[in-house]
Amino acid sequence: MTASIATATLAATDKMPNLSSFGHDPFWMILLKTVGVFAILVVLVLLMIWWERRLIGFMQQRPGPNRTGPIGILQSLADGIKLAFKEEVIPTLADKPVYFLAPVIVAVPAFLAFSVIPLGPIVSIFGTHTPLQLTDSPVGVLVILAAAAVGSYGIILAGWSSGSSYPLLGALRSTAQIITYEIPMGLAIVGVFLFAGSMSTSEVVAAQTHRPWFFIPLFVSMIIYVVAMVGETNRAPFDLAEAESELVGGFHTEYSSMKFAMFFLAEYINMITVSAFATTMFFGGWRAPFGLGAFEWANSGWLPMVWWLGKTCVLLSGFVWLRAALPRIRYDQFMAFGWKVLIPVALVWVLVISFIRTAMNTNGDKMPTFAWWVSGAAAALTLAALAFLYTYMGREKPRENINAEASFPTPPMNLVVPRGARTSDRQGVTANMNREQRRKATAGALSSGDSSKESNDG
Repeated sequence: MTASIATATLAATDKMPNLSSFGHDPFWMILLKTVGVFAILVVLVLLMIWWERRLIGFMQQRPGPNRTGPIGILQSLADGIKLAFKEEVIPTLADKPVYFLAPVIVAVPAFLAFSVIPLGPIVSIFGTHTPLQLTDSPVGVLVILAAAAVGSYGIILAGWSSGSSYPLLGALRSTAQIITYEIPMGLAIVGVFLFAGSMSTSEVVAAQTHRPWFFIPLFVSMIIYVVAMVGETNRAPFDLAEAESELVGGFHTEYSSMKFAMFFLAEYINMITVSAFATTMFFGGWRAPFGLGAFEWANSGWLPMVWWLGKTCVLLSGFVWLRAALPRIRYDQFMAFGWKVLIPVALVWVLVISFIRTAMNTNGDKMPTFAWWVSGAAAALTLAALAFLYTYMGREKPRENINAEASFPTPPMNLVVPRGARTSDRQGVTANMNREQRRKATAGALSSGDSSKESNDG
């Protein structure tokens, strides 16, 4: 049995990884790849925070962090250490078990989703041939979508368990936002399933080997996915769950120290995951760009990991560009755009892609000329409708004259401040004074008034 496994593994080294390439690694290799994926994510988060601050500083004509480490590259690490030593404040009304559990529920699925992302081909590590991917599944794409859905439970629990109004409102916003934009995200990758013939992430990359990357025939799907992934990760201009001017800090307002760091870490890991997922689905995964795929050396060994990293970093830079360039939109506009524009457009595009795929099946898996014309026309019409609907929704509708007059008589407002408890107590004490004390108090007030009047006359 060991010999057969070794034979299958060695045979897989001459081709791209597929589902048969997984399940043969020894335990130490699984542990090594798990630690490697964890380390890659943590390092990428630290570098992403630094790159975001530097790029925004460049856009705003200022240097950004440049003190800690060479060109400020260790600033994120210093900020993490600072968070670790901050005081942990727990709200009095917090539901403590749920309050402590919520950051874990948010952070763990963020790491889990990255386990099915392919980083490269089959390589040799200490003499053992293994794919540069932790694991894969026939429904590996659904694993990523399911992990993103589980993270929303942690967000709603964080807002509810804090015992405060603003975190609860932020959690409700965030959960509604994730649910709304997961639907067009799932519909956007339906075309990828139809073209690749599989929901395995490694086989999706393999399907883009001898044909154009999927962002060319599935351009509209790519646009829909990019919009949905920004809404899915609660990033600007869709960061309505953490709108400082409306909700202080959103669902993690009452969190501090390492619990806040876990939310912060999960947010950036989700950004990396959706960017890497877009690279896998639409941009060839770890395949070499710019025609370099014709050379064998460009898609073998550890070099493809550089191609994957470059594509992912370009998409991550798009997050930074959107944050620096666009203002935050209104919550009602954002939800209306998701339900009334993005989801209908995604549904229509799925029908178009189904027609194109059927035409390809009858033409020997080649896209007929008329199918290219239909695809281009549908893409143009879809984008035009998307722009028109977004512009129409952005217009301020004329306000209607609302009859605010009540059906019952309104009592007059005489602007008299109601008597408080102290006033009532003082009146009670005055009423209990005997007549002699009231007379002396009145006489003293009159004499003081006469003396002040004489001084004014003088």
